[in-house]
Amino acid sequence: QGKLVESGGGSVQAGGSLRLSCSSTRVFYSRDDMGWYRQAPGKQREMVATISSRLDINYVDSVKGRFTISRDNAKKTLYLEMKSLKPEDTAVYYCNTMSGNYPWGQGTLVTVSS
Repeated sequence: QGKLVESGGGSVQAGGSLRLSCSSTRVFYSRDDMGWYRQAPGKQREMVATISSRLDINYVDSVKGRFTISRDNAKKTLYLEMKSLKPEDTAVYYCNTMSGNYPWGQGTLVTVSS
């Protein structure tokens, strides 16, 4: 079924930047429509950015203009470039398919201080 491993999180001040990575072991990764999700403390998990197998991209309004999703199918890796980070971006970030049907990874924690 494949395994997802997220990395790249950390602690930054507001206005800072981070680049998250998500590696996949799935054989047919290039066919998967992928997304980045996040879960803030006490809140439900939300999808923040998606990129289809055809490279159609969408963002939740709160991150538009600040986050950039991309993928490298040769490396089976999904990326999330995050700029102008805000304290409300603090969350554990996960990757998965757009339908969320892979086993969820451990996620990577992003902490933004004001």
